[in-house]
Parts: sequence; C-alpha cells; structure tokens
Amino acid sequence: MSSRPTSATDATGSPAPPARTALIWTALALVYLFWGSTYLGIRVAVESLPPLTSAAMRFAAAAAVLALVLRLRRGPGSLRVPPRRLGSAALVGVLLLAGGNGLVVVAESGPPGDAVPSGVAALLVATVPLLVVVLRTVGGDRPRPWTFAGVALGFVGLVLLVLPRDGVGGVPLAGALTVVAGAVSWSVGSYLSGRIRMPADPFVATVYEMVAGAVALTVIAAVRGELRHFDPAEVTGRSWVALAYLMVAGSLVAFTAYVWLLAHAPISLVSTYAYVNPAVAVALGALLVAEPVTAQVLLGGAVIVAGVAVVVSTERPRRTAPSAGNGAVRGPAGR
Repeated sequence: MSSRPTSATDATGSPAPPARTALIWTALALVYLFWGSTYLGIRVAVESLPPLTSAAMRFAAAAAVLALVLRLRRGPGSLRVPPRRLGSAALVGVLLLAGGNGLVVVAESGPPGDAVPSGVAALLVATVPLLVVVLRTVGGDRPRPWTFAGVALGFVGLVLLVLPRDGVGGVPLAGALTVVAGAVSWSVGSYLSGRIRMPADPFVATVYEMVAGAVALTVIAAVRGELRHFDPAEVTGRSWVALAYLMVAGSLVAFTAYVWLLAHAPISLVSTYAYVNPAVAVALGALLVAEPVTAQVLLGGAVIVAGVAVVVSTERPRRTAPSAGNGAVRGPAGR
C-alpha cells in the first residue's frame, strides 16, 4: 500500500496539487491539536490565575500581536473599518469571547468536584454546530431532514452526558449548564457574524473581536472582584506557561491556520474540527492530568460527536468555503 497522504481538494472542489495537499493537512492538524488542547490549557491556567482576568489577558495580548503583524505587513491603514462594521465586530467579539469563552473558563475554574473537566467541557462545546442549526431554523432557514436528525442525536448525547446516574451526577450540573450557556452565546455570535456587516478581512475582524472581548472580560472580572485580589506573584510558572500557550497556539497559530483553510479547502473538510477537537481534548485530559473518563462520558460524548458528524456531512454539498464571519460557523478561535 502507498504511504502517500490522501489527496485533498481545494475550496472549489478541484483536486489540489501535492504541495497544497500537504499544506492543507498540516493546517488541519494544527487546528485539530491546538484547538483540541486549549481546554486543557484553560484548566492549567486557572489553577492560579483568576479565570476571567486570564481570558482578558490572553485576548488582549493576541489582539495586540495580530494588529502589529497586520500593520507591519499591510501598512497603517490596514485596521481602518467603517464604524458600523467595527460595532458589529465588537458585538460578535463580546458574544464569542466574553460570553462563549468566558463562561467555559469559569466552569473549568471551580473548586474540586464542581469544576467541569476539560474533556467534558469540549464535548459540551461540540454542540455549537447543533445550536447554530436551531438558530438558522428560527431565522427562517430550512435545513435538511438529516440535519435535524443530527441535531436531535446530538442533544440526546448532551442529556446522556449530564444526566445523574443513581443520584450521582455524571458531571457537575451547574458547571455543565454554564458551559452550555457559553455554547449558546458562541452560537449566537457565530450566527450573527454571517448576517451582519462585518469587516471584510477576517483577520481585521478578529482583532476587534478580541479587543471587545478583552474589554468586556476585564469589566466583568472587576465586578467579580478578581482584579482587587489578583497578585501576579502568586501565579505559578505552570499557569503562566499555559496562558502563553493559549495566546500563541490557540488564538494566533490555530486561528491563522483555520482562516487559511477556509480559503483553500472544502468547508466539509474544515468543519471536521467540530468533532475531532472534543476527542483530542478528552484524550489529553486523561493522559496529562488524569481526568476521569467514565462510561457515561464516553457514551454521551460519542453520541454528541455522532450528531455533529451527521450535521457536518449533511452540509457537504456546499462546495465553496465562506470566509470567517461571512457565513461560516465560527471556529473556536478563542477557545
């Protein structure tokens, strides 16, 4: 048998040259690994960092780096956008990063027994494509019957994952609901980003989304009292390394790879991150920090991933990959 990688197609469905195929699979591997590992990175970061403060620091730093790169490569006018589009990006950023990511960080930062394991958080966040289908339906879209079947299957998996067994919860219920609320916020942001006037360049849009998310997270952190009690000297080196990893790997490298994939690979292939990331997160959590992987987690997670896979595969006839913020379900750039 040949050991050569399977050939990929480009965003239009035409066979990609071998060099482009290698780039596509490399970028996809980066999205799989880095976005799948961000849930574990969050858990390690919040061991000694205030949750919302750490998220605000992460997105502020990532926004500054991305803005600097854009300015150096494209000139001083590269970040100039009309006020209305700037406001749209800010709204989406608050929903995605302050609401979506912020609630996940809070859920993972609870005391022992109440914190949601990183792998379980990833499985709960995997419901985002299912929630977006619900929003599309409410907005007047008519997804295919198999899409609805996938949504129903995914929500059955969600119930299996959080349903108490013999009076004992499979996962902390309050934390699980917090993650689901974050997934809802992320889904609303994803849905709106394809239906309101956003900055045309997805990298520019991301800068303003991250800035808005960081500002909102800072305000909420201040209201919660996180800033008043924050002492950088008490933060462990392990948490600082995790935060740096989230900034670079999660918010910069993986997102850049994701945006490049949207322009150069079929959306059906790019969308596979939605059911690969949870598997990566569960495996890393179990291997690196000994998070328990119970039969209930495996069953509920498998059903959720199967539902997402049905939804993604049903949408495959869409041959052209939309740009981020203009029709694509936004990936977890801030995860």
